[in-house]
Amino acid sequence: MKIAMYNVAPIEVDHINEWVAKNHIEVVTTDKPLTAETVSLAEGCTSVSLKPLGPIAEEEVYKKLHEYGVKCIGLRIVGFNTINFDYTKKYDLLVTNVPVYSPRAIAEMTVTQAMYLLRKIGIFKYRMDHDHDFTWPADMISNEIYNLTVGLIGVGHIGSAVAQIFSAMGAKVIAYDVAYNPEFEPFLTYTDFDTVLKEADIISLHTPLFPSTEKMIGEAQFKEMKNSAYLINCARGELVDTEALIKALQSGEIAGAGLDTLAGESSYFSHKGISDDEIPEDFKTLSKMPNVVITPHAAFYTTTSIRNMVQMCLDDQVKIANGQRVRTIVNG
Repeated sequence: MKIAMYNVAPIEVDHINEWVAKNHIEVVTTDKPLTAETVSLAEGCTSVSLKPLGPIAEEEVYKKLHEYGVKCIGLRIVGFNTINFDYTKKYDLLVTNVPVYSPRAIAEMTVTQAMYLLRKIGIFKYRMDHDHDFTWPADMISNEIYNLTVGLIGVGHIGSAVAQIFSAMGAKVIAYDVAYNPEFEPFLTYTDFDTVLKEADIISLHTPLFPSTEKMIGEAQFKEMKNSAYLINCARGELVDTEALIKALQSGEIAGAGLDTLAGESSYFSHKGISDDEIPEDFKTLSKMPNVVITPHAAFYTTTSIRNMVQMCLDDQVKIANGQRVRTIVNG
């Protein structure tokens, strides 16, 4: 058995070596993406492991994997929209992901961004840096979290972790989800989508991206929110209509936004040294707003998450090679 790993980052190497030492299975690695030029690394392998930064669109890649005897493409991430499933079907390739690696990591970033906005840290910093203004005017006073209502849209592994933390901090937590789970009731109250928008002081998104959820937060939804509300998105950028978000922030329809993800982010998030022309105008506009905090899809980026993404992915590849069925298969 042999596994080829692509897109390997330096921070993953120790976790790969730890897994190899424990399992005594050969793993070959490269920091390069899987392309027609690099696919030869997979020759003689039973599976490949990827962390793709963009679409794998070349049919030749899938064809070569099949010819080399590869049975599975293991994604070290949650999302699988970078894979062409017409080609995986044509060339008999299974695809797995790592759907749960550390809900707590994303939950903690959600809470961090919310508290940053609530305590107006970005605005204080802007006033001090640009105006040398170190005063405490009335419009800069903050509320405390135990007085506020946090509204969650989506209550899965991550949303429930967010609910637990905010509940422990004393906030009232309300939530909307298409599925009801009584296990979460000790720290949240289920309600409908519109009630979350209208009543929450902090609204946080934790739902998958489907055609039905794309731009689920747009012009109409911003009008329903309190003018004092903050929107947090550590899920998927396309859940929010970015143009409508900018208008809502500029007009004062909402008080601020915390964004770990933006629509179209793959062209610049995780990249270094790109030109100013390559950065979208919507990012430039949002990043200049002191009531907005943006991180480059880094909510997952903790030691625990990276270890789990690497080792859980590799564990599944071994099980599949041994003829076992795993729950993380996304195309069969």
